[in-house]
Amino acid sequence: MLSKKQARTFFLVGSLVTFFIFIGLTVFSLSKAQDQSHSDKITESVARGKHLWEKNNCMGCHTIMGEGAYYAPELTNVVERRGEIYVKTVLKSKTPWAPRGRKMVAYGFTDEQANDIIAFFKWISDINLNGFEKVDRAVSPLAKDKMKN
Repeated sequence: MLSKKQARTFFLVGSLVTFFIFIGLTVFSLSKAQDQSHSDKITESVARGKHLWEKNNCMGCHTIMGEGAYYAPELTNVVERRGEIYVKTVLKSKTPWAPRGRKMVAYGFTDEQANDIIAFFKWISDINLNGFEKVDRAVSPLAKDKMKN
């Protein structure tokens, strides 16, 4: 059994050690060597594409890097999965279409806007996700588990 003084010392030393470990790991994770976002490769086109992504609330239906809604397909690696021509055609379409029963809004983007969104998608697909699985379809993890069984 620890005395009151020993318990206090143990608590203080343990708290300080934990605090310094936390600070050390924070500094390490924020260091330039650990930056995997390749933010130095953000071009004007990528920035405009991200702006269009946000302005049109694409995340209301789609996911990107696992974030967003599960109504429509995951778009993290859509250009390598579907091809640039397919993606551009979908973005420029002036009529709504419904693949697999899910209605896609017809945004009718211009050629330049479609190229900007594709540049954003390409930039996103180059981010190092540390082995995180890039999902090919808009299926929640729970639904995937049920499909396996």
